[in-house]
Amino acid sequence: MGTMIEFPEHDLHAYRSDPEGQPRGAVVVIQEIWGLVDHVKDVADRFAAQGYVAVAPDLLGHVGLTPEVGGRIFDLMMRGTEEDRLAAQPQMRAATTPARQPEFAAWAVPALRHVVDSLVGEPGVDGRVGVVGFCFGGTYAFALAAADDRVRATVPFYGTFPENADPATIACPVLAFYGEEDHGITDRVPELESRMEQAGVDFSARVYHGVGHAFFNDTSPSKYDPEVAADAWQRTLAFLEEHLSSPPPPDVQ
Repeated sequence: MGTMIEFPEHDLHAYRSDPEGQPRGAVVVIQEIWGLVDHVKDVADRFAAQGYVAVAPDLLGHVGLTPEVGGRIFDLMMRGTEEDRLAAQPQMRAATTPARQPEFAAWAVPALRHVVDSLVGEPGVDGRVGVVGFCFGGTYAFALAAADDRVRATVPFYGTFPENADPATIACPVLAFYGEEDHGITDRVPELESRMEQAGVDFSARVYHGVGHAFFNDTSPSKYDPEVAADAWQRTLAFLEEHLSSPPPPDVQ
């Protein structure tokens, strides 16, 4: 079990989960659009069980989309009746609108960089920091990689590439996961692959057939796919192991 920590300089709090013994690096875990719900904390705990310091910032709490609000809307939309889902849609739009404003991104990216600040020099981490994000968090995983060359590995799950980010500023390898049926995001992957190639980014996209958005979220029975999620998890761990296994060059720390 982890603990809540504070970053008062950025009006941010986060869930932190620590491994037993010496860390093998650190992972910033960025939430889905529902906020810092228990599922995100569980993912952080899973990374800690693999030996990583895991920090999950509550970005959406900054604009009032608390875990309680997000969890309630999630339950209505995923487990409620058709009437519940219809009623929840305007609630969801109202709750997420502040996070879609340019002012939010202008706050969130420096806040995420501050989380990296707090981790890079920790004993046992020694500059070995990666980022993994889901949905909304996948987009911000891209954004953090583009804004901070200290990030050593980036794993976005079904995230769109930020409109105002430049692939050329990404200094680390990227492994991105998508569901074939998530057309609004996945149909743009070939164009993104081309942009990444032109920018010289080590970018790999894996598109899973027969699944859509949020296939990794085991609290969403209608979307979760255990087999695909397990495969993506193992590939994520192997990717982090490959790219966080040795300290970065001295000029990157």
